[in-house]
Amino acid sequence: MSEVEQVPAESPFHSRLPIGERLDATALTEGLPWAFDEITMRPLEPMLVPEEPRGGETDRAQCGACTPSANTIWHDELWQVGMRSELSGLPFMAWVSPRGHWLLEDAPIEVLAELGPLMQRISEAVKRIPGVARCHFGRWNDGSAHLHMWALARPAGMMQARGAALAFWDDILPPLPQEMADEHARIVAEALAAGGGEAFPNR
Repeated sequence: MSEVEQVPAESPFHSRLPIGERLDATALTEGLPWAFDEITMRPLEPMLVPEEPRGGETDRAQCGACTPSANTIWHDELWQVGMRSELSGLPFMAWVSPRGHWLLEDAPIEVLAELGPLMQRISEAVKRIPGVARCHFGRWNDGSAHLHMWALARPAGMMQARGAALAFWDDILPPLPQEMADEHARIVAEALAAGGGEAFPNR
């Protein structure tokens, strides 16, 4: 629980919101009809500030991304790629983050300059996994005060999972067997290492 008293956020945007009401989710079912037949939203909760600090935001020693991880499958001098501890429902899902404690807003330009080429390499590596058609990337900036992205593999032929719907399917599809997850990690790690850096496929 926060030690700082939280109060409702105030802005012209916030003042027009129907806090406490359950909003119509038709826009999602119409926008992603291949993924959803029906969605029921929870009532809109009060938006309180100041927000709870993210992991590593007030104490860098608590930043999980800065700590050496057994889940890392590849790294070079600047960047690292690692698997989640939980088994994924998708053929592959991994985090991509700088080895230094940076946010997107303050990362050195030389670090960010390597991100584009690395995303290209990751995309090609992920598509080497049997049964994968595409590699999508997502960035959700609420869990950790350390720049990180996610690489997600879309199964070939699974048009229900195209676009923004892919991340939802990761939690819905049956989790991969450990042996298959390890093999997919090996494929990606070794493909990345072929272009530089070091692979740790046996996570």
